[in-house]
Amino acid sequence: MHHALRPRTALRPGPVPAAPQPRTRRVRSLIDADALHVLHRAARVLLDDLPDLTDRLVAVLQDQEPAYRAALEGDPVGTWQEVHRSLRHSVTSLLDPRSARDAARRCSWKIGATRAEQGLPLDALLHAFRLGGSLVWQGLVEETSRTAPEDVRLLVHVASDVWNFVDEHCSLVADAYRQVERQLTWRRENRVRLLAAALLDGTSRIADLPETAQVLDLPEHGRYAVVAVAGEDPTGCAAARAAAVPDGLRVHWHTGVEADYGIVLVGSGEPPEPAPRPDGPAARARIGVGGVVEGLAGVGDARGQADTALGICPADGGAIRLTEHLPAALVLSSPELGRALAERVLGPLLRLEPGDREVLLETLVTWLACDGSAQRAGERLYCHRNTVLNRLRRCEHLTGRSLARPTDVVEISLALTAGRLLRD
Repeated sequence: MHHALRPRTALRPGPVPAAPQPRTRRVRSLIDADALHVLHRAARVLLDDLPDLTDRLVAVLQDQEPAYRAALEGDPVGTWQEVHRSLRHSVTSLLDPRSARDAARRCSWKIGATRAEQGLPLDALLHAFRLGGSLVWQGLVEETSRTAPEDVRLLVHVASDVWNFVDEHCSLVADAYRQVERQLTWRRENRVRLLAAALLDGTSRIADLPETAQVLDLPEHGRYAVVAVAGEDPTGCAAARAAAVPDGLRVHWHTGVEADYGIVLVGSGEPPEPAPRPDGPAARARIGVGGVVEGLAGVGDARGQADTALGICPADGGAIRLTEHLPAALVLSSPELGRALAERVLGPLLRLEPGDREVLLETLVTWLACDGSAQRAGERLYCHRNTVLNRLRRCEHLTGRSLARPTDVVEISLALTAGRLLRD
């Protein structure tokens, strides 16, 4: 019996050979390495020839950027050295990014800060950095084309690195510039506030007046008045500022703790006449206008007058020119004497029952406002003329003053003003 034979042609299954892997990553690495080699070779040549590259960039800046043209005229050596230093750090960073990165960043930051202090426009500075980046890239391409034209195509693989470096340092320069610009703005604004505050407080030194005049953009020897604006609503105060000073007058506003002060150059005219009481939020603002003083040295006195005028303003808002309310100003200038006068003249009347007291005081005030006319006072008070006269006779009895005697009328008028203004 024949045994069955297993055909020898049948093959046992074996491991399936792996498909060949793509070699893209390896090829890419080789290309990058070659591109870096080409980049470094060209960068070394640029570094060796850096003075010539600096001259080229300085010439481009002088031709294309007016701000740098002025900088070169003012400080040609310093500007050339700045450009040379920036290019050196830039090219060195292409050769050894890790070691040169921090130094390059410090260099760009310092340039941005310094140029901000000097007032060079930021747009001009960023334009200069981009021109520098273009010139470096152009130098790399030109050097590679001269020594190994076939390698120029490899530079494409490092172009993004070069331009990312330029963008990074443009951002650095802009950040440094804006930071210093903010600091300078704060210093300038703070200096303006300090000089204006000293002027208004009357503590400004004579030696500081020329600088103060320059900073505030006001002549040192002009004629000035001070306007004080106060109110609980900031919006109302802002609107009252516009109403307090007529158009066409030069004014510098200073924000104080309790009021805003306008230093107004009045020229040969009178103190500013505020506009009629405005509507809206400004209606409750109080405006006080002081008298005219000579020169910035007298602004402290003018501020005191404006504060006095502000004190005369009604609590519900209004505008007062001090020159039109001098008797009231006299009362406010010496509160102790004003209170003593009110007590001496009006004391017995003030100690009446509130309802009786207010009627008599209102009658006195109205009669004085009507120039001593009982008829007109009665019309305002909605009572008969004889009622007004009876009330006035009672006031005379209580105060011991005669309303027919001018000196007594002056005393009563000042006492009423003192009672109103110094009520608190």
